[in-house]
Amino acid sequence: MAALSCRFLFQRGTRLICLRAAAESPSQFVSCIRTVTTTTWFDEHLTEDNKEYMRKSMAEEYERQTASKLNPLKDEPWQRHEWTEGSRRVGLVAVKLGMAPIWTKTGERHVATLLQVQDCHVIKHLSKEEYDGRTAVLLVGGKNVSPFHRTEEQMEMFRNAGVPPKQKVSTFKVSDNAIIKPGTPLYAAHFRPGQYVDVTAKSIGKGFQGVMKRWGFKGQPATHGQTKTHRRPGASGPGDAAKVFKGKKMPGRMGNIYVTAYGLKIWRVNTKYNVLYVNGSVPGHRNCLLKVKTITDTHTLEAKCEVEGLIKFPAGVPELWCL
Repeated sequence: MAALSCRFLFQRGTRLICLRAAAESPSQFVSCIRTVTTTTWFDEHLTEDNKEYMRKSMAEEYERQTASKLNPLKDEPWQRHEWTEGSRRVGLVAVKLGMAPIWTKTGERHVATLLQVQDCHVIKHLSKEEYDGRTAVLLVGGKNVSPFHRTEEQMEMFRNAGVPPKQKVSTFKVSDNAIIKPGTPLYAAHFRPGQYVDVTAKSIGKGFQGVMKRWGFKGQPATHGQTKTHRRPGASGPGDAAKVFKGKKMPGRMGNIYVTAYGLKIWRVNTKYNVLYVNGSVPGHRNCLLKVKTITDTHTLEAKCEVEGLIKFPAGVPELWCL
């Protein structure tokens, strides 16, 4: 039996080469190359003056890109359309600040979640043919981030839009008459008080949990002969099927998935700080980025808000209002 040896060679970067060769036949070997890339950028070799200079330089570059992209004399503006029944507007990318109580004029107390719209821009437009053949979409980004944490492909997309790199980019399905030019900024005034929205975010991860915490099971009795089964699920369906069906509620990882809160009312819109006061709680932890869009389960309320002048079409930007 031939003895095999394994040798590891470390080269520059994070490339690892593993050579396994047979002792009797040096020409026979199996190679394994593993390349690991990371987007993390470490600034331990920069002084405070260097950091300040880089921040100032990037801020000036972003201002120049935004100004050149939004220059009305650069190219022809996109055609604007009026609102029709069934129109679907674009949404926003916001940051969850926390929860606070608010009071109405009649003295009623409500608990609201504060969502701040930070540096929200339209990144890209995809037509029906480019997306799924049924509806057009708009890519919207929120909250500026350092360019050292983005790939070259992502930076190329942001440069084409003329906006700084974003921490989160979300996709919004829109109708053909609600398409907005890439590079257009979006604000909290995109929504109006009294409007209802859907909020999507990644829920807080709870780790591996049992069925009582994860699914709300009652549990087993505390006494009467029960031994070490107080928090167990019990029988898992040993019936005629003689198997456990897929989707059975069992212990497992809880949270850390995208959850949508539907039909949340907007109580207040702070246009100075771009803050939305949304009724109740929303998924995610504080300072997380979430997706805010108009409700999609009905169009009657959207039509009523449009007729009463609660919302502006196609977006809450004064330059895009169709008067």
